[in-house]
Amino acid sequence: MNFEFSDDQKQLRDQARRFLAEKCPPKAVRAVLEGNALYDKALWQGLAEMGFLGVAIPEEFGGTGAGHLELCVIAEEMGRALAPVPFSSTVYLAAEALMLAGSSEQKQKWLPKIASGEAIGTLALFEGTGNPSPQAVKLSAANGVLNGVKKPVADGAIADFAIVAARNGSSGRETDIALYLVDLKAGGVEAKTLANLDPSRNQAELHFKDCKAEPLGAANEGWSILSRVLDRAAVLMAFEQVGGADRALEMGRDYALDRIAFGRPIGSFQAVKHMLADMYVSATLARSNCYYGAWALSTNAGELPEAAATARISATQAFQHCAKNNIQDCHLYYRRSNALALGLGNLSYWKDQLIDRMRKKNAA
Repeated sequence: MNFEFSDDQKQLRDQARRFLAEKCPPKAVRAVLEGNALYDKALWQGLAEMGFLGVAIPEEFGGTGAGHLELCVIAEEMGRALAPVPFSSTVYLAAEALMLAGSSEQKQKWLPKIASGEAIGTLALFEGTGNPSPQAVKLSAANGVLNGVKKPVADGAIADFAIVAARNGSSGRETDIALYLVDLKAGGVEAKTLANLDPSRNQAELHFKDCKAEPLGAANEGWSILSRVLDRAAVLMAFEQVGGADRALEMGRDYALDRIAFGRPIGSFQAVKHMLADMYVSATLARSNCYYGAWALSTNAGELPEAAATARISATQAFQHCAKNNIQDCHLYYRRSNALALGLGNLSYWKDQLIDRMRKKNAA
């Protein structure tokens, strides 16, 4: 089985890499990291004009309709560039939730706005520390009104709408959890920016008080839908992580070849060679797992849950390992690697998910 990208997809990758090299150099990342802007608005609009925001959105809803393999290609390049924009929250999470469970009216209202860069979306799931679980959801829903707090919410302070996980029952089962679509600009929600490890990616606390919301999908299927969204986002974020890992490896290699010590490049020393070799192995293993995840995602294969967890685990480990050992702009990559490692649940959560899924599969 050939998991390599096609020539057209490689051409798309080259196009995205050239665009991001011009529009998102390290100084642009630092400008957001060290300044007052919550994201790079010019870059966001440029991504929309290039069609990158809507690459997996069907043409009938304003996207290019290319598919998820193409989105994986774009995600990798976003990771290489450390793009300071709400790409993952809007495209991996909000758009995927809409495409999986949204009504035709909800899709028609929000997906074209995502593709055009007019709307930023997010997923409001977490309520403090801890990993995703039905029991961790405390925000309440009653008669189409939400009350409670969500934090941290990726890009919550700049999002126009959110997909919110809420509790509408007290049985303690997964069926108590429902998803709601909330227009964050319509009132009933207060956003507060939180300090975080990577200020180039916004994190916020959202307070919902008698906030009107509309259901997304069936009331008793919220956790089931959410689990599917997280798996799909895990594959896409893994590509973002492997893109960052590859770039960190390249920068470390170039530094080792250029830096002279004791009359020769430090890359000629055995300890440095071993470090670079370890970085290469971890990045290459992660890429292999990401390709398997991309196949499962693009074909909606039954193996997607296991493939998503495997890609997420290996890509998280690779990005953290390569970012830690990089020299050039190391703090930019180190910050992003650790921020992404927590974005969908931490590493131990995905390891537990993988073990649980493999056990269930073997028992079937």
